[in-house]
Amino acid sequence: MTYISPMRFLRRLLAAALALTLAAPVTAAPALWRFGDKDTTIYLFGTIHALPPGYRWQDARIRRAMASADTLVIETIIDKDPQAIARLFPPPDPSLPPIIERVPEKSRKAFAAILERAKLDPAMLSRMPTWQASFMLMGAMMKDLGVARDSGVEGSILPAFAPAAPPASGAAVPGPVAAPKKVEALETASEQLGLFASLPEADQREMLASFADGSGEARKDYARLLRAWTTGDQASIARAFNEDEDLTPHLRDVLLKKRNENWARWLKTRLDVPGTVFVAVGAGHLAGPLSVQTMLKADGITVSRVWPPRKRRPAGAVRRTAARSAR
Repeated sequence: MTYISPMRFLRRLLAAALALTLAAPVTAAPALWRFGDKDTTIYLFGTIHALPPGYRWQDARIRRAMASADTLVIETIIDKDPQAIARLFPPPDPSLPPIIERVPEKSRKAFAAILERAKLDPAMLSRMPTWQASFMLMGAMMKDLGVARDSGVEGSILPAFAPAAPPASGAAVPGPVAAPKKVEALETASEQLGLFASLPEADQREMLASFADGSGEARKDYARLLRAWTTGDQASIARAFNEDEDLTPHLRDVLLKKRNENWARWLKTRLDVPGTVFVAVGAGHLAGPLSVQTMLKADGITVSRVWPPRKRRPAGAVRRTAARSAR
């Protein structure tokens, strides 16, 4: 479960996903960063967790970085066993208030309509903590719209790091066998869900009520953010997070700032292990003043952006490069 896209963006993404007929621009080049030392290289890549089916976003620069890596690191690894997933959630609690009463009165009519469209039983949701009901609603909307987690960046990256199937008994192995690649996670699924379970009830209800907001600008909002991500426009991604009114100061601290601090510490420690690592996390973690790169810089670690060949850099970047060359 990889959450951290702005709540408004994720909600509108779900509302607009099937309607999108966008094709990736010819110059698709999502932002990629790199840092390391003499025996360790770490790539940082910001992802979008759900994309239109067939959306083409990889360029040669990203494919080379992935091919060179011996380890993929993502936010969390989800167990595909339904029973294992179910054990992550608390048992039903019949003493909780009705789910419809947990959203503001002005939003209840719209919220009830969403539940009906998603074919969710309000009585079932009413036995869940508010944060869990939000996740159920999110999952049902994705299923109803035909949007799967595997359509996002992580789903397309993971197969490149999956261990190769062993050869059949007695079959010849063509050439040397490559060392198996590894997949690691920055957080366990339990830890990630715990972030939401520990939120104050007011924040949980804010998250739930956000689904009832209007989605008339869904197509335009999602297209704008998708274009920014695809072209590596970090300023626009940071602005989308900064302007997300659903991301309250407390949510921003818990879901963004503290996680980025934890990840920056993990990455700094990871430099002690030789090898090449490809780290793929939600794009919002790598944009703006609370970004992982900013926190690494505060620890004295320089993170450089890996630009595509012949890509025109922003004027500021060109000036900074020229200034460095003149020193």
